[in-house]
Amino acid sequence: MIEVDHLSKRYGSVTAVDDVSFKVESGQILGFLGPNGAGKTTTMRIITGYMPATGGTARVAGFDIFEQPIEAKRRIGYLPETPPLYPDMTVREYLAFVARIKGVRQHVGDRVAEVMRKTQTADMADRHCGKLSKGYKQRVGLAQALIHNPEVLVLDEPTAGLDPRQIIEFRQIIRELAGSHTIVLSTHILPEVSQTCQRVVIINRGRVVAVDSPENLTRRLKGAATVLVHSDGPADQVEPLLAGVPGVTRVGRGEPVATGASFEVETGQGLDLRRELAAAVVQQGFGLLELRPMRMSLEDIFLSVITDETQAAAPAGETADA
Repeated sequence: MIEVDHLSKRYGSVTAVDDVSFKVESGQILGFLGPNGAGKTTTMRIITGYMPATGGTARVAGFDIFEQPIEAKRRIGYLPETPPLYPDMTVREYLAFVARIKGVRQHVGDRVAEVMRKTQTADMADRHCGKLSKGYKQRVGLAQALIHNPEVLVLDEPTAGLDPRQIIEFRQIIRELAGSHTIVLSTHILPEVSQTCQRVVIINRGRVVAVDSPENLTRRLKGAATVLVHSDGPADQVEPLLAGVPGVTRVGRGEPVATGASFEVETGQGLDLRRELAAAVVQQGFGLLELRPMRMSLEDIFLSVITDETQAAAPAGETADA
């Protein structure tokens, strides 16, 4: 649905986007993740046709955004970081206005009512946009992006500045749109991606440093599988029991617990030894209080790939902090 191939953007001697390539399949939610200043917004503006590229190509629903801009833009709904609202219009008036300029010719009122229902803004239909809360402004901004029923939605930092309740509500709206729309969600907020997206593109210093699902990134970076075992038995007796299970490569102490001790048990990649670990503890008469796989959080993944890429980019003899 979206194909970005060797995209670059330079401002004189400064390269904001450097040879970026990725694909988004139809109906997928892609998280475009990176620190502030990494090139996320610039890439989003290029994909949506708001800014020309220095090099490379971008195709949306089969249309080249540079050679066939009108056809490509008809299939894109864009929510920039600051929603483009007219403060003196009511929500209903504004959405009807946007519908007309985006080519919706028939049943405009019905379409406006539908997008207000989807974005949970119907209760604000007759309120002026300038008097809306931050959360409602973001929802109305999403409604204007949806008004012409585009195949692709590009959302740039859609929950920036929202309170926790508004963030949860907005995420739910985005998840409900998946399937009927292909969504690119640009953000530097890690929970945004882990709770909403099926695939992740991590960008740093204008370059793509990782593309995969959160689960596959975890497996690639973690290497071995790690299991947390919490037993009420004496630590010095439980630890050798766990270490003696075939396939276990390392046993380390976990976080302090009120009862007994916890251990982080590493196993060979692809091995699931939970049954064997449980048996080793219980057969010696010790209680098994917790047994669960430990996974890298998206924060761990993000810091790992960003740190590795930054260190690789540093000149010889310099550190990333130099």
